[in-house]
Formats: sequence, C-alpha cells, structure tokens
Amino acid sequence: MKFYSLNKNAPEVSFKEAVINGIAPDGGLYFPEKIPQLPASFFNDIQDLSNLEIAFRALMPFVKEDIPEAILREILKEVLDFDFPLVPITKNISTLELFHGPTMAFKDVGARFMARCLGYFFKNSEDKVTVLVATSGDTGGAVANGFLGVAGVEVVILYPSGKVSDIQERQLTTLGQNITALEVNGTFDDCQRMVKRAFVDPSLIESVQLTSANSINVARWLPQMLYYLFAYKNLKAQGEELVFSVPSGNFGNICAGMIVQRMGMPVRHFIASTNVNDTVPKYMQTAKYDPKPSTATISNAMDVGDPSNFIRIQRLYNDDFSHLKENLSSYSFTDKETKEAIKSIYAEAGYIADPHGAVGYLGLRKYQETHPDTYGIFMETAHPVKFMDVVSTTLNTTLSLPPQIEKIMHKKKVSIAISEYEELRKFLLK
Repeated sequence: MKFYSLNKNAPEVSFKEAVINGIAPDGGLYFPEKIPQLPASFFNDIQDLSNLEIAFRALMPFVKEDIPEAILREILKEVLDFDFPLVPITKNISTLELFHGPTMAFKDVGARFMARCLGYFFKNSEDKVTVLVATSGDTGGAVANGFLGVAGVEVVILYPSGKVSDIQERQLTTLGQNITALEVNGTFDDCQRMVKRAFVDPSLIESVQLTSANSINVARWLPQMLYYLFAYKNLKAQGEELVFSVPSGNFGNICAGMIVQRMGMPVRHFIASTNVNDTVPKYMQTAKYDPKPSTATISNAMDVGDPSNFIRIQRLYNDDFSHLKENLSSYSFTDKETKEAIKSIYAEAGYIADPHGAVGYLGLRKYQETHPDTYGIFMETAHPVKFMDVVSTTLNTTLSLPPQIEKIMHKKKVSIAISEYEELRKFLLK
C-alpha cells in the first residue's frame, strides 16, 4: 500500500514514511492509493470475531509492508484494552461510547496506535522524532498519554489559551517527561496553522525530524475505522439499516467511517454534526467551501473553522459533490440547543451526555425527521466529566470523578506561552 499527497506534488510513500512525515513535503495530507475491500464473509461472520481480530483484518491491508502480522497484533492488543459499549437511548437510537480509554476521549485509540507504530519504527534507532500536534481539547491529552515515555520521541502540543476545559488542560500539561505544552494566545485554527507551517519550513526540515499526531497523520486517523466496525458487530443481528451521526471538528473520525463503508461495511448514511462552526454544513447546502475563523463553544473539541480532513472526504468521493451529498448530511447547532439536548437525553433515557455527544444526538434527530425508518448511532466522544461545569450546571447534578481524571486534578500545570509562529520555530530548533 502506497500513500500519496492530496496536493499531488510529492512522491508516493509507504505507511511508515507517511507516519513519520506526518504531512507530505508539498503540504498535502497523505491518502491511500486505493481503498482495500474486505470480503463479504468478514461482515457475514463479524459477530463471531473478537474486536482484536476485527481490528487486525481491517488495518492489515494498510500497513502490511511495514509492520509484521505478529507486531500488529501485539500493538492492537495494547491499544484495544478497554470496552466500546453501545448504549440504547430510544427505540431507534443508541450511542457508542468511545471514552473508556486512559484519557476518556475517543482519540485514545488513534494516539496509542500511532505511538506504538512510531515506537516500533524507531526501535533500536539513534534517530529521534518530534511529534508536533495542535489540539482543540481532547487530542492533546490523548497524544500526551499515548506517547508518554516512548523512547526517541519528543512531543510538543499547541493548545489555545482559555479555550479548553480545565480537565483537558491538565491532561496535557501535567505529565512532564517527554511532553511539552505550548499555550497559544489564539484559537485552535491558529495552533493548526502554526503546525502546518512548521512542516514546510525549510529551516526546521533541515534540523528536526517532525511528525504530526493530529488526525492529519494516517496512523492517528485510520484506526478510527474500528469504532464503526465494532458498532456494526453489536447490531448486525437486529438487521437494522445503520446511520451514524458523528460530532465533527477536524472531520477525521467521520472520514474514517466513510473509508470503512467504502471497504464494504453496510451503512446507509453519515451525518456530520457540528456546533456553530458550520463551514461544512454550509458547504453541503451551497457546494461552496468557505472556511472562517473558529468560534468558541461549550463543545470546544469541535471549534474548527477549516477542518483539515474534509479534503480527504472530498477525495474519497472523487470531488463529486452530488455523490458526496448522497452519503453525507451535515447540520450545525448552537450552545443553547446543545444544552437542551443534554436535558432531553437525560429526561428520556437517564443518560448523561457530554456536549459533543449531545450535538451528535441533535444531528441524528434532525436526519430522522425525514428518515424515520433508520436506526441511528451517535458517537459519544468524551466522558461528560471532562465538561463538568457545563453538564453539572445544565442538569443541576454532580458528577463523580473517574480514577483516570482524579489522579491528575492535584498535579501542577506547566506550559510555555507563545503568540507567534517564530516563537514555535525557535523552540523546536532548541
């Protein structure tokens, strides 16, 4: 399997090279040269397969030239050591909980998978790599935890000052060792622009081996396919026609779902549910892509005005807007609507959703207004305790701290404040 740059002005590379490079030399995202097909028997017998076997068969076609089968199984065994429960909400709606990992966010799977891939690639090597990542909330903590103590890897995380929750900030600023947090005076989009600029900066390319751990990196992005396969396994016996509603910020998670649909998994439709950062919902209405500065919301992990992975979705559908529209709907919702959804879910099912999951629920309900015959799954991407202030106030209740969160609450936060790209460049050169 080769990976090519979506800017089409760089050489094709192997999976290993794509992971280490992060972004292609021409600034483009890497994309697989072809989408492998899984046999019909895989889906027919999926209920008889363990999650580990499902993951192995789905990911092996992408990595087999660079990671031996035994090593991939070992990596996946370490990555998938927690559950992905499907929780019924109503008669035709369930939520897939993706927050049972060490940082209680869906990004744990991709971050841990990528960390172990890099650990394997740099095993017994004197070379070092710096993982450079921008976060709007959960990515930073997942990456920090996944890469903590990995030999030969330094991690630099950029996050927007005052625009992540207290728990999210603690998860990326309290670990130390090989993890450094840079607190940026700006938005997530500012952080992301700095990261992208660093990857094409000649003065850095000559001196520092950089890679990214955002969902722009193929090793962070592709493992998210597994969520959809696990959900399909759980519901196959019911024979339901599935619709997935995905809280969407940088659009890596939903893009991974669309990849596994292309690999053969039966899915009727995808819904990209966003907050007021509605670049993609407007695009799906007008066919005009018009990115804008991001707006801060209570679902901060989705505060993205120019989602990086949307170009991958467009390429998956050969830049054919009408074809894409057949498979994707997108809706945006306000903070007020999000809080009302949190209340509604709790009143209806006794279930406490975080703001991102609530946005996913809203998108699903919106779609089902005109497609009532569908069975919908919305992704619950983070534990509600990570947004305790919003959830507790909205529901007038108190949330207890899970062990993963409690252990970081009294640690000292350490970060370095920066405002301009030049400050990032100088830091990396040091």
